[in-house]
Amino acid sequence: MACYIIEGGNRLSGEITVQGSKNGSLPLLSACVLVRGETALKNCPRLTDVDAAVNILTYLGCKAGRCGDSVVVDSTDACECDIPDSLMQEMRSSVVFLGALLGRFGRAELSSPGGCEIGLRPIDLHLEAMRALGTKITEEGGRLICSCPDGLKGARITLSFPSVGATENVLLAACTAKGETVLINAAREPEIKELADFLNACGAKIKGAGESIITVEGVKALCGAEHTVSRDRIAACTFMAAAAVTKGDVLLCGMTQDMLMPVLEPFEKTGCKLMQDTRGLRIKAPERLLSFSSVRTMPYPGFPTDSQADFGVMASVAHGTGVIIENIFENRFKYTAELTKMGADIRTEGRVAVIQGVKALHGAQVFSPDLRGGSALVVAGLCAKGVTRVNGIHYIDRGYENFDGQLAALGAKIIRGE
Repeated sequence: MACYIIEGGNRLSGEITVQGSKNGSLPLLSACVLVRGETALKNCPRLTDVDAAVNILTYLGCKAGRCGDSVVVDSTDACECDIPDSLMQEMRSSVVFLGALLGRFGRAELSSPGGCEIGLRPIDLHLEAMRALGTKITEEGGRLICSCPDGLKGARITLSFPSVGATENVLLAACTAKGETVLINAAREPEIKELADFLNACGAKIKGAGESIITVEGVKALCGAEHTVSRDRIAACTFMAAAAVTKGDVLLCGMTQDMLMPVLEPFEKTGCKLMQDTRGLRIKAPERLLSFSSVRTMPYPGFPTDSQADFGVMASVAHGTGVIIENIFENRFKYTAELTKMGADIRTEGRVAVIQGVKALHGAQVFSPDLRGGSALVVAGLCAKGVTRVNGIHYIDRGYENFDGQLAALGAKIIRGE
């Protein structure tokens, strides 16, 4: 089993260019199913989740492959509307193909998605929204059979929770539905606006993306387009945390404060200095971090659940006590048990973690419980005394491109081993 072997205690400094967004690229790839022609997604990251999406596209009959930093998809001859269980289980975002398949074929057959076990991610909101658009859904042998024999029809849909995936599925399905769709309590993440911008470039008519109410006027068909995937704000936060715990000074080329707005204040509370210039965002850490007091994960523009593990590591070595309240996924604290092996002082109860900072962590053998928890353990290893071995890094490969290489370029002593 692959692992990262880290010799801690090395200050990170220098500059890196942050990869393309994982959370942005996956719905963009699913959107390619709707396009009758060729699409090029530039700056598409090299991740196992992206590979999984490409495998799904290929199964569906698309021609899909990588050309340099781009993934090129020709969906002209797409002909399948089912996704096998083996492909669905490769990533949690696979359910976002539902809206695209219904929009293209009027039918979809799939099972529940796989990926990290970070807690319940029910797809009820997705299914309710598809029903509102005219889809009939039945379950056979654990698989969902979805069809709209009379075609998708625009509707007024109110989400009980601003789910990112459900919002993406509604946008994808509504693009070619008959009439107008109004989505209320839509997710507001930057990736939603990016998906809408791409779909509009392909000929869709979407207004209000990035706000809580989105309007979609259905069109007959979408055509191909080129799009450059945005920088990954979650990966950027991880590199910022790595700089913070190692007393580092790092420039994130291409990043702006606007991209990272929900995490800026918590970083500044720890004593980190954030400086913006024309090249990117620079973070300079103090000799020892201060506690950020508390953070509470919330839907965007609130503090992101995907970044809370990074702040858990920062709190572990900060002066004072930090409190993290997890409101999105109930199993996001699995990484804390591994951090305690490294000397962290953490108490968890339900959705709350109380972290008393210690002067130093020590190296240990730990296991990645999921994508973000695993990357946070790597961050912990960077500042720990001695050697840390992070096992189960196949989770990390789902969301970070050349993670060890990027960190090594900043001065970390990290290698990939078996």
